[in-house]
Amino acid sequence: MKHFINERADIVREAIDAAVMLGEGKLARLDGYPAIKVVVRTDWDRGRVAVISGGGAGHEPAHVGFVGDGMLTAAVSGEIFASPSVDAVLAAILAVTGAPGCLLVVKNYTGDRLNFGLAAEKARALGLDVEVVVVGDDIAIPEAPRPRGVAGTLFVHKVAGHLARDGAPLSEVKRAAERVAGAVCSLGLSFSSCTIPGQPAEARLGPDEVELGLGIHGEPGAEKIRYAPVRELAEVLVSRLHARLDDAGSPVALLVNDLGGVPPIEIAVATGSLLASMRREVGLVFGPARLMTSLDMKGLSLSALALDPELERALLSPVGPAAWVPGRRVARVAPVPLPARLRPEPLAPSVHDARRRVVEVVCEELVAREAELNALDAKVGDGDTGTTFATAARAVLAELDRLPFADAGALCAAIAGHLSSVMGGSSGILLSIGVSAMGVAARAAQDWPAALRAGVQRIQQVGGAEAGDRTMLDALLPAIAALAADEGLAAAAAAAQRGAEATRTMTRTHAGRASYVPESALRGVPDPGAVAVAAIFGALAAASPA
Repeated sequence: MKHFINERADIVREAIDAAVMLGEGKLARLDGYPAIKVVVRTDWDRGRVAVISGGGAGHEPAHVGFVGDGMLTAAVSGEIFASPSVDAVLAAILAVTGAPGCLLVVKNYTGDRLNFGLAAEKARALGLDVEVVVVGDDIAIPEAPRPRGVAGTLFVHKVAGHLARDGAPLSEVKRAAERVAGAVCSLGLSFSSCTIPGQPAEARLGPDEVELGLGIHGEPGAEKIRYAPVRELAEVLVSRLHARLDDAGSPVALLVNDLGGVPPIEIAVATGSLLASMRREVGLVFGPARLMTSLDMKGLSLSALALDPELERALLSPVGPAAWVPGRRVARVAPVPLPARLRPEPLAPSVHDARRRVVEVVCEELVAREAELNALDAKVGDGDTGTTFATAARAVLAELDRLPFADAGALCAAIAGHLSSVMGGSSGILLSIGVSAMGVAARAAQDWPAALRAGVQRIQQVGGAEAGDRTMLDALLPAIAALAADEGLAAAAAAAQRGAEATRTMTRTHAGRASYVPESALRGVPDPGAVAVAAIFGALAAASPA
């Protein structure tokens, strides 16, 4: 496994140094590296209660990323997933604590409790007023005697930091922090464990398994559940959180946390599913964002906290750290209607059994080949050719009963309209143009080979590709030639298949993807578009009467 690191032993130190360099002069680290890794505010005057938290590294941006106005006064870091030492915690306390005292916010892990707890005792012996709040928000294991502290801890940081900035005494800051710690609930799920730099990746989950209730240090989850669409996984998370939330009548704040390896588009879909699954009013949403991660874990967690006006004010107050994402209210906005000129004129449905069967065969074949075409495309591109074709095919299949099959020109125009609206990328617009041209030709004469030829010519004019450029044309052109010679569908299918196979050795760069992909990536791999065309002609030949 490759990692963006220098020396494994220097990862945490170098990451902290980078955070300080980008802290706009408001952050500094205490001397004493490498044993003491503490980041403090440079604008702190000790005239208010200090709020300190920390733990092992590997959860970035927590905890160093939340040092700043309105949140943490200092953060204490250990090595990756390792608690900081007693001396490191004590150094942080001594560096920022004045007469108003200090609150330590500690996640409920044995090492953190022991090291922060002993440091607090030593600080008290030196005459400082220090209190400790332990957060155990993880509900993964019912009736666990010591539930783990996970992403819900950030709500405690936010509320405690807000009150400390407002000048509240230590007793009030502690009381509010304890209240939040006792009320917040969190639960996570993941498709993979995390990879610790310098160690081999652990693969403990099967392809159809999801880990529920795992810890932020890569510990095994409370249970394994079946992989399912995220709307179903969201129902699992939300139902268990609902069972543990207090104040059933009040709205809740949600924190959607990416554990480190979820692509933005996936975490957005997951967030929508989580919100749709909620059976209580959602007052505020924080995220989705990477807030308390577990290195590169492909997973997420959901934290929920019942709100009241006081907590809402504390959670919404602005803060200095850029890593904190402000809370937002959920907006239910009706879609804006499409411009009237963009909406096509409705066409009267009509019946033509043979044409309908052709359309059905083509679309069903493209849907069936989705995974195969995606896998081919992934070898030379972005892996979406199959999905692009299948999305268009499904859209056309959904409209079968509303298409004007008896009017060849109108049928082509209707299908072209669907392609242009639902099929993305260059292939979508080129096929839409080609099918439109087919419709024009079909109106003039019921000669489908001629209509196909007219469509392909228009695709060539607009796209600039020719035979040999490693595109779908390399299968289309020979197939159309066979049809024009009245050789039949079986011959056209064979010609298309030969054309698709020939793209394995084509590396010309006049047009299409081959113009910007290295030749070494293309060799031996057939063009996915050409394979799709060959599959279509093959399916049509198989469905045609002998």
